[in-house]
Amino acid sequence: MKIECIRTHHLRCHLDKPFGFSQWFYDQRNVLVIEIVTDSGVSGWGECYGPADVIQSAVEKFYAPRIIGMDAINTDAIWQFMWRASLDFARGGVMMAAMSGIDMALWDAKGKSLGLSVSELMGGRQRDVVPCYATGMYYLDLPEDELLPLLVEEGVGYANEGFKAMKIKVGKNPDFDEKFIYALREALPNTELMADSNHAFDLPEAIRIGRALDACKYGWFEEPVSPQHPHFFKQLHEKIDVPIATGECEQTRWGYQKLIENGGVQLLQADLAYCGGPSEALKIRTLASTHGINMIPHVWGTQLNLAAATHFLASAYHEPGRAEPRDLLLEYDRTENPLRDELYSEMVEVKKGQATVPTAPGLGVTIDRNALKTFDINGTETR
Repeated sequence: MKIECIRTHHLRCHLDKPFGFSQWFYDQRNVLVIEIVTDSGVSGWGECYGPADVIQSAVEKFYAPRIIGMDAINTDAIWQFMWRASLDFARGGVMMAAMSGIDMALWDAKGKSLGLSVSELMGGRQRDVVPCYATGMYYLDLPEDELLPLLVEEGVGYANEGFKAMKIKVGKNPDFDEKFIYALREALPNTELMADSNHAFDLPEAIRIGRALDACKYGWFEEPVSPQHPHFFKQLHEKIDVPIATGECEQTRWGYQKLIENGGVQLLQADLAYCGGPSEALKIRTLASTHGINMIPHVWGTQLNLAAATHFLASAYHEPGRAEPRDLLLEYDRTENPLRDELYSEMVEVKKGQATVPTAPGLGVTIDRNALKTFDINGTETR
């Protein structure tokens, strides 16, 4: 099953209601989707997390010409070939994001060729449904006294939809964050809550917010400090009880090895569209397990990345293991995203806070080519 053609699609849509978090506001969605066509007629699809136009150039100009003609079944061999081809200047960043999307597409193609779902290829589906947590409660351009009750109302809405867990955004400012943390816990006393600052805090601020999360029994504190200062995680962990989660900005098993060695991190969150793809995510999971740490994917983008993460968690096991293991939760972004909700004819089904694991060969989601034309602002083809 030789790789015959690689197409890239830069997809874009504008949002009806811009939303923000600790770093900036979004008024549009962009994603790079990769289509790998084989000489057997099988096609595989993947996506990349990061700046779509920059990653598109990396795929089209660098990686695609080098892997045309290789056997699409040999996912690890192709990964290693791409890694060595760019090792001297691209051990991370957008080049690795490009590799991730290519690798995801190869896993999709391999599953379709062999008649197996990606979770079966990953070692076997251990569960048919994966519990989700709703990611939402982003900021709107409103005064804080108007914003706070709206965010709490949004969280209550997710609970009413059947989500038993959800993740809020913090990092606006510590005073507002504390009010929000306490207000949502009061509104949802029995819901599993987590908080994500998107690396907004310095160490003293992170300690302050971490203690508020402790008092309200939140499940984890995500990206509490900048990834530029990984030594802060250990210092923070010594001051608070809430588990520290991070890793969406990290890539490859070697990057995660350094993150683990610095200490303080209890949950890794590799993004399969960025960390190196499904091939590397499995290696990161194994690495995490040797340190007694769990890895659950960060999920942002379209159905492809959502499906990849669903399969990953369907084949996962909780460390250290027990008769009643803790759920490994799938991130389910609830913000406006036509590229996720209007692009696919077959999608990951999420009902009442649970995702059904696709059983079709490959990733199990299908892009509607007519809808693709609506969002595709720039396409390339390499043969």
